Amino acid sequence: MGWIYLAVSINGALYTLTAFRPPKRSRMLYGWSFFASWVTIELAPYHLLWQVVATALFASRGALRTKPGRIGLAVTLASWAGLAVSIRRSYGARHEIRDALRDLSHEATERELAPVRVRRNIVFGRAGGRALRLDVHEPASPPVPGDRRPALIQVHGGGWVIGFKDRQGQLLMKRLAQRGWVCFNVDYRLSPMATFPDHLVDVKRAIAWVRDHADEYGVDPDFVAVTGGSAGGHLAALTALTGNEPQYQPGFEEADTSVQAAVPFYGVYDFTNRNGSWPKEVVPLFLAPVVMKCDPDEAPERYAAASPLDQVRAGAPPFFVIHGELDVLAPVEDARDFVRRLREVSDQPVYYLELRGAQHAFETFASIRANAVVEAAERFLSAVYTAHRRGGPHVPAGAEVERAVVDQVGEQAAAVVR
Repeated sequence: MGWIYLAVSINGALYTLTAFRPPKRSRMLYGWSFFASWVTIELAPYHLLWQVVATALFASRGALRTKPGRIGLAVTLASWAGLAVSIRRSYGARHEIRDALRDLSHEATERELAPVRVRRNIVFGRAGGRALRLDVHEPASPPVPGDRRPALIQVHGGGWVIGFKDRQGQLLMKRLAQRGWVCFNVDYRLSPMATFPDHLVDVKRAIAWVRDHADEYGVDPDFVAVTGGSAGGHLAALTALTGNEPQYQPGFEEADTSVQAAVPFYGVYDFTNRNGSWPKEVVPLFLAPVVMKCDPDEAPERYAAASPLDQVRAGAPPFFVIHGELDVLAPVEDARDFVRRLREVSDQPVYYLELRGAQHAFETFASIRANAVVEAAERFLSAVYTAHRRGGPHVPAGAEVERAVVDQVGEQAAAVVR
């Protein structure tokens, strides 16, 4: 029993270790690194619980009376300490949010939460021989006559090749719908059948559909925001930066596809790997043959068009960029670079929240950190919409925010101020 307990302890400790140093460069460990650190970080209290239960069970069977068992106990105690630090970091998200949004002069007002209803699988268009569908999350009661509700487009992730609309964004959409928003969770064509910019075209098609059906859903057609995570964050950022560009609106060139706010979660901001943030195989073995269907050297302009880093512009709407410090799948270095470049040119504020100790897809579970971040996203969106209704700037003037902490080797960090 002592040897078995030691093996279990080492396994648990390895998962805890990935919560602090997930391998980012190894192709063999790439998938496991993300999964292990993701479930460990966001479900740290449950990991701590099962390790305590396992230790108690092994102790009752005499494992701790053996030398391997005592070594296992020492390993487990170290793992518990690491999990405790991870949990503390999750609680620290609220402090990080306060810093990121401290110049946003808007506080969420307390209001009665409305019951929510969901209408599923509504067809908003056809493309590539298939129907494109969306779900609608909205207050169950109809709007007051003459009143209009803000709209949110939620774009799912999945590396442009997998994913489905009802798997992501649920926490944010439920919260906003309870507070009077109408949220549209949209599907889009997936690679390898689809080739970029098909994915982006479908998101824009959904925005045009929402505006066309504004009266039916009580939506304010003058205010549509966009959000999404991972590949959805990439598409949300591009959607916000390329509003009304006809090359991305075949057959609906005259439709208004602009958005008034963008909240990309752990998005991908570069298809060229110019910062060397990804493993070198990502572009030639995945993006080029599966998503883009061409090499960067053959069509550099297409890779630039697909990279939000190259699409920053003065007319961008207000952005709230949210990213985890330990993101394996969407490098945080590219998020920092995107925020820096966008702030240099944008006429609107760009807020950046970098979450210490957070991994990719951190808001999938209703965790400590996820709930705090969803509240922050709602606060930002509500501020932009409130300013929109008042007819003033999208976000109160003077919203120059302190840049996120930039990680260096070890635990060192430096703040970059605008």
